[in-house]
Amino acid sequence: MRSPLPRAVLTRLETGRLVVLSGLLGVLVGGLCVGLRLTLNALLEVGAWITGYAPPGTPGEGGLLMAFGQGLPWGLLLALPLVGAACAWLVPRDEGDPLNQLVRGYHARGPAPDAVSQGRTLLAAGLGYASGLLVGRDSPFTLVGGVGARLLGRATRLDTAERRTLTLAGAAAALGAVLHAPLAAAVLVTEVLYRRFEFEFEVLMPCVLASVAAYAVYGLAFGFSPLLSVEAFQGPALAQLGPLLGVALGVTLAAWGALLACRVIPDAWTAGGRNRVIAGGAFGLLTAALAVWSTPAVLGDGSGWTQLGVSGFLGPEALGVGAWRWLLLALGARLAFGGGVLPSVGVGGLLGVGLGTALGVDPAAAALVGAVAFLTVTLNAPIAAALLAVAWSGDALLPAALLTAGLAHVLSGETGLLPAQARSRAASPVHAGPPPLPEGVRFVPRRPAPTPATLLHAPAEAGGGGGAADGPAPLASEQELYRRAVPGGWQGARLSVLSLPPGVEVVGVVRGGAVQAPRPQLRLTADDELVFLARPDAYAALEGVLRLPGA
Repeated sequence: MRSPLPRAVLTRLETGRLVVLSGLLGVLVGGLCVGLRLTLNALLEVGAWITGYAPPGTPGEGGLLMAFGQGLPWGLLLALPLVGAACAWLVPRDEGDPLNQLVRGYHARGPAPDAVSQGRTLLAAGLGYASGLLVGRDSPFTLVGGVGARLLGRATRLDTAERRTLTLAGAAAALGAVLHAPLAAAVLVTEVLYRRFEFEFEVLMPCVLASVAAYAVYGLAFGFSPLLSVEAFQGPALAQLGPLLGVALGVTLAAWGALLACRVIPDAWTAGGRNRVIAGGAFGLLTAALAVWSTPAVLGDGSGWTQLGVSGFLGPEALGVGAWRWLLLALGARLAFGGGVLPSVGVGGLLGVGLGTALGVDPAAAALVGAVAFLTVTLNAPIAAALLAVAWSGDALLPAALLTAGLAHVLSGETGLLPAQARSRAASPVHAGPPPLPEGVRFVPRRPAPTPATLLHAPAEAGGGGGAADGPAPLASEQELYRRAVPGGWQGARLSVLSLPPGVEVVGVVRGGAVQAPRPQLRLTADDELVFLARPDAYAALEGVLRLPGA
């Protein structure tokens, strides 16, 4: 029988399920982020004990001051090469840093990265952060967001579309907590998927809900102070807009140059196996050498040094510090070092402070404008970059941030540090072709409707009417997939009450362009399609029943 509820009401109920799941996911990820922060703080203390030096940590995460011990410089020179080699070995080259893994996992039509791969990358991110390598504090949080989505998937049944959406929402929740900017983090996750200026609007609201819920839980434990503390910021005056645009242009060109420098490194140096491990060790040694004999500001994700620049404690020397960090980012991006959000904030902020000092611009405005420009170029996320700066400084920076983001995006084009980004929504594999079927089920295209001539000359085949399948050879069990519109007599009925012949089972329901897992309580509508897995003779019997009058 048909459901008494109209189609619009059913759609709202299905949307309400995603809303509830997004909120629950945010609460779960917020709790996981609290535990991760405590773990990273402990690792940072261990790293400082081994290396003899702890760089300024993330300001909003309770870190800003430097710590010196007895191991410097030998602790750094011995520990960083080993950690760099271990990180390069743990993180697969094809998947890259956690943010690139998130983008790649969304666009892939195949199975998501397994728990072992996520665990290896999480361990590498923790080691890199604790030792002072160019790994942002946001990188392990991005991975924890994916872990939270995986745990929620084990607790409730999720179809393919829900799983992809909630994976993005989990990452947005974790980034919203660690960046102290839930709205900006939600926009970042939906914007970073593509190189062109496109959005996944259908996943934006779940990301917002999960991010706000996670930040609420995280803030209860550690407070709600901004990531960067900008005292009494009133925004740039009109007379400073010209010099600020000069800062934005200079940082944009520097970020674009970093992307070109990344491509100069041969693939053989960063490929998997021994070469990649050796390159990771060399990167760690270079970082340690620069920290010991040049400037210790190359250690960490750079957000602590950016806070010092925003507060006016760095002058023209910030340009040199930013240049060294620029070099490390260009060399380490192919090895999954520096691919997160905070490393780009650190490089862009320091370059902005240096250029702003030379041009006579307020250091706080110059640092934030430089961070917006560098983030826009490296991550292809102009709106999110502007929103992050506004969340950290106030609404007074909004005009300058939007102008900077627009200028940087127009000049940089479609380049970026994330190779997994699709050029556009139309080029994304997940949006190309038929919707993906549940795991373990393959798609067999439907055969065109037979004509009288083909029925006269074709040999007798099972399932030859209407929705019969064609294509590859049958499965090993001699079962094939058939896709058929919901018959009139089945509309409004639950899957649990369907009477199917022996050898026929429903393995999916195509609804709204996505394949859902067949839940017993799912009610069928006129717009649905059913995916059957059946033997050809069993499906022929089913078709015969469905063709009876009134069926």
